[in-house]
Amino acid sequence: MRQRDVNPLETMNPRFEEVKTEASAAITEADLRSVYTGIIHEDGRHEYYFGNDTEEAAELREAAAIQLGMLLRVLADRSDSSVDELTDLAAERAEGMELR
Repeated sequence: MRQRDVNPLETMNPRFEEVKTEASAAITEADLRSVYTGIIHEDGRHEYYFGNDTEEAAELREAAAIQLGMLLRVLADRSDSSVDELTDLAAERAEGMELR
């Protein structure tokens, strides 16, 4: 069997390009309350953008809880992990991250 050369711009998941396009369009909508975008580059660099239309602590906590909940639910379903497993792993990673 011959190994096929892979174009570096070609993704392993064909749906990935679609999701990037949909997300790019969605974050420019005018009626957003909160936005979080996390980006992991091929070379391991990561960036994250988090913005809200409020500075009130209770509203920020609620927005964060909703966003984390959505992310955990999707990742748990797609990675065959439990929400608890991912929560523990994410908490470990968060401890080592620096805000810039």
